[in-house]
Amino acid sequence: MKNAQTHGSTHYRWNHHWLTACLAGVLLLAALPYLLSQGLLNAAIQMLIAALFASAYNLLCGQAGMLSFGHAAYFGVGAFATVHAMNALGGEGLVPTPLMPLAGAVGGLIFGGIAGWFATKRSGTYFAMITLAIAELVHSLAPHLKGVFGGEVGVSTMRMPAWGFDFGSTTQVYYLTLAWVVLAMVLLYLYTRTPLGRLTVGLRENSHRLRFLGYNVHGLSTAVFAISAMFSGMAGGLQVISNESANYVLFDPSLSAAAVLNTYIGGVQVFLGPALGAALMTFFGYAVSDLTRSWLLYQGILFVLVMMFMPTGLSGLFGLARRLRERHGLGQVVGVFVLAIVGAMLLAGGVVFLVELLQRLFSQDYRSLVQLNPAKPWPDISLFDRAWHPRALLTWLIPALLLAGGAVSLWAARRRLGRLDQLAAGEQAPAGAPPHRAANKETLV
Repeated sequence: MKNAQTHGSTHYRWNHHWLTACLAGVLLLAALPYLLSQGLLNAAIQMLIAALFASAYNLLCGQAGMLSFGHAAYFGVGAFATVHAMNALGGEGLVPTPLMPLAGAVGGLIFGGIAGWFATKRSGTYFAMITLAIAELVHSLAPHLKGVFGGEVGVSTMRMPAWGFDFGSTTQVYYLTLAWVVLAMVLLYLYTRTPLGRLTVGLRENSHRLRFLGYNVHGLSTAVFAISAMFSGMAGGLQVISNESANYVLFDPSLSAAAVLNTYIGGVQVFLGPALGAALMTFFGYAVSDLTRSWLLYQGILFVLVMMFMPTGLSGLFGLARRLRERHGLGQVVGVFVLAIVGAMLLAGGVVFLVELLQRLFSQDYRSLVQLNPAKPWPDISLFDRAWHPRALLTWLIPALLLAGGAVSLWAARRRLGRLDQLAAGEQAPAGAPPHRAANKETLV
């Protein structure tokens, strides 16, 4: 009884902390217009839209276990539904500008229901291929259906004043986007607490058992697909309100790939994990794409590392840190955290140094320099505001030392954590039991 009370108290404190963190995050987002420039505020709008799109995708992929490779189709349909709703009635719009994302939601819901009915006839790899085929079909048809999608030019629109706002400033658009994203995230969370939300998880865990219990699995899968497409269409509507235009690029497969990457990098097992991954990767794209041509390579490396060593995603690090703190105490694990952070930073520095060096060494510009000056076959490479000679030992020694130092730091963190686990196992062992037996038992558990 005491253990149950303790567990309930711990669970309550954990939920309370998450609620406090969410409220603090919303307050911080509300304060961003006073902290960021207009350019960075535009990036923040894209972060919010990407977070909503990833969360909508996670409803289908993470909670229902249905991996879709073409979710950009519903994002794009929602965007075009919104742009046509804004241009309706001579430009006055079907509904006031603050309600325009509803048009995107309706468009995504209708098209998602139709496409989902066909796609959910199959499961697994076949389902993924059908979703990819539907997205490619829409992407290839869009440039030719000029009356609907505007051809290669697309369709333009304007935000009309409503409710005392002219929506001419980036700040007003940001707050409108923030309000809709927060509302959508709350609705998605409440959905997970409903019986339908529980059945959605059942689709992932054991759809055959649901069918045995008498549920219409195909109808349930179609409903989940349509709801996910609805919120994706809402995100597309917010994209149109921000850009005041839409074209067939919104159906590009790279947008579907970005949703998959962002969701899994953030973590599909935590509700806010996909939103965290989407926000971080969108900011990463805006911050790094102007600094290096290799930013897509860094994104791919990050995805591979997360899938190999952190399958629960970046959000899983918070749960891991909480479990380690509860098991060993904060004072004991601080050293592990410091060593892990230092190791990760050293490895990142070594990888960045090496990638940028090789990118410049094999670039067309560098080959042109070699051809222009045959007398000096190895010109210096400009990197980090200084020149590096390709044949100098120091040029290659620095990244090697960074990589070696990062590997040693991570090895030391893992070794220290192993010692803490052995000590914890020895303390929990019964009186008279050999220490190595307790350690083996803990390892098996």
